[in-house]
Amino acid sequence: MTSMTQQERQDFLADLHVGVLSLSDDSRGPLTVPIWYDYDPGGELWFITGPDSRKGKLLEVGVNLSLVAQSEDPPYKYVSVEGPVTSIHEANKDDLLAMAVRYLGPEAGKQYTENSETGGGVIVRVKPERWLSVDYAKA
Repeated sequence: MTSMTQQERQDFLADLHVGVLSLSDDSRGPLTVPIWYDYDPGGELWFITGPDSRKGKLLEVGVNLSLVAQSEDPPYKYVSVEGPVTSIHEANKDDLLAMAVRYLGPEAGKQYTENSETGGGVIVRVKPERWLSVDYAKA
C-alpha cells in the first residue's frame, strides 16, 4: 500500500518543495508552471504571482487549480491537491520576504526581496479539497 495518511500528505505538502501549478486556459490548453508556495497543515495553500503574468490573468476567486509537490530522489513521493482559489489580494514586501526566505534562506531571501523590481504581486490562496498522494517507500 503506497497511500499516505492525511497527516503524512499534509506534512509532505508543508515541507519545502517547488510546486507545479496547473490551470485551465481554454484558448491554449492547460498552463503548467513551477512555483514557490507555502502551506500549513489544515489551512490554505498560498503563493505569490504577478497579476499581469499569464497565470495571474487566468486566476480569479472560484477558479479551480491543481498543484503537485514531489520528492526528486527515490523512493519517490508526491502529493497533488485540487481546489478553488478562495482569495486574491495585493502582497507586500513582507509577504515576498517570507516566501523568499522559505526557499532561499535568510540572507539570500533578503537579497532577493531587496533586488525584486516586481513589488509584491498578489497573494493567491487556495483551499485544498481533493488530494492524491503516493509514497513509494511504503511499497
